Amino acid sequence: MRPPRLHQSVAPRPLHDGAAHSPTPHRRPREVAILLGLVVLLGVVFLLSLAVGSTSVPLSRVLQALMGTSPDHDAAVVVVEAIRLPRSLTAMLAGASLGIAGLQMQTLFRNPLADPFALGISSGASLGVALVMLGTGYGAAAVFGASMGVGGDALVTVAAIVGAALVLGLVLLVSSRIESPTTVLILGLMFGYAVSAFVTVLVGASQPERLQQWAQWGFGSFSGVTWQRLRVFGPVTVVGVLVASATTKQLNALLLGEHYARSMGLAVRRARLLTMFGASVLGAVVTAFCGPISFLGIAVPHLCRGLLNTSDHRILVPAVVCMGATVALVAQIVSLLPGSAGVLPLNAVTSLLGAPVVVAVLLRSRRGAFAG
Repeated sequence: MRPPRLHQSVAPRPLHDGAAHSPTPHRRPREVAILLGLVVLLGVVFLLSLAVGSTSVPLSRVLQALMGTSPDHDAAVVVVEAIRLPRSLTAMLAGASLGIAGLQMQTLFRNPLADPFALGISSGASLGVALVMLGTGYGAAAVFGASMGVGGDALVTVAAIVGAALVLGLVLLVSSRIESPTTVLILGLMFGYAVSAFVTVLVGASQPERLQQWAQWGFGSFSGVTWQRLRVFGPVTVVGVLVASATTKQLNALLLGEHYARSMGLAVRRARLLTMFGASVLGAVVTAFCGPISFLGIAVPHLCRGLLNTSDHRILVPAVVCMGATVALVAQIVSLLPGSAGVLPLNAVTSLLGAPVVVAVLLRSRRGAFAG
């Protein structure tokens, strides 16, 4: 059976090696080399994120801190271990999670502009976080690190996931009789706008000090996740990424269209539901702990497709994990303005990094539409 042709103005650009076939032998060394290069680049950027900041730390002392061979009570090592290391680990986990969720959404909807928040996930998660931050005493802790214990962190996480799941469930309920993935995507956007309006009303009726906390959370930051909060954030995101990594065969089938996937024996409705739920959980957890981080979910999958020149998810998934973690670390480094005491909003930096990628995708899609 011939797979259905994907409209170029909607679908991620299908590349010549195909999603349903193994990489050809002459391409495998190149792809392996690129993946190894991404791993090395991630390691270099990770060390750089520990070394630079308002105060620079020599790389040798960073390595000593990581290996546990540094002198006791070394101020620079304390900065690395207590502040920069959890912040950098958070950036890596968040970038990988948003990248994987974006890849899942773009494949599921065959839309190059789909991202983890396309179905109102961000708005639903923001609603859950708003109810906790603005309606309880956990507001300050939920923004930039005042500890509220594992129970409080779990409360924020559950609230974000429940909020995202409610919006997703509403979208699925309304779209249960709709076959077009694009229509489902539009419905998700509309529900997201409606939930955002409700959050705005809720924020406007809150106390002034909590409004400031909410505004800071909305800027996005990896700095609020301490070692204690990583005990919740880390396992949830790692499990989510590993589960998504195990669905490469289903994603490859979905890339060719739902009718073709059914002909291959895939339970499309179940795969579609699980994919959306997995992306929702990843997006919701990152939103709860780091704020609504924009553009990473859209840009990272496209960067990997362009670099590897493939749509095979067996290659794309590990590449997206490494690329997402790397881009998030770069955004963190830039936002902290190394050598100064200033800090830029993280969302401003990710927008500056991701917007050119989205513009390039749109221009390429438009040229493809005219060419077709």
